[in-house]
Amino acid sequence: MYIDYYKSLIGLIRITCDDDFVLGCDYIEKKTEKATETKLTKEVKKQLKEYFMGKRLEFDLPIKMSGTPFQMKVWNELLKIPYGKTCTYKDIAIAIGNPKAVRAVGNANNKNKLAIIVPCHRVIGSNNKMVGYAGGVFKKQVLLDHERSVLDNL
Repeated sequence: MYIDYYKSLIGLIRITCDDDFVLGCDYIEKKTEKATETKLTKEVKKQLKEYFMGKRLEFDLPIKMSGTPFQMKVWNELLKIPYGKTCTYKDIAIAIGNPKAVRAVGNANNKNKLAIIVPCHRVIGSNNKMVGYAGGVFKKQVLLDHERSVLDNL
């Protein structure tokens, strides 16, 4: 397993990869391990940079998600949310065929190890409020504002 880092406008991001897949992309306060740049971590950093520069609307990375069957359904649904758009936790619950599982969808979002790449930041509360983001609601708002701004300037 390889660890590398990307310093973004919203903080330090740790990138975790194996030889073939991106396994994690999460926010951290400080580097805790020695960085090892590989071809794949370099590509993740390149695509994150393009995303933050407003030049990338979709990620094209080999990702590997590990979770329960329910979590996998939720995370796969997150991949369908268009850049700059939002949906609610209830929308996701309905889309995966379990309309009463709103809280469980929130819990699955919280376990997403691929922040930004699997866009859990695009899921908001049913009252259109910014709620429940593992990186912090402020980061969620910044990401959504960034995406909307990029779309407005296309």
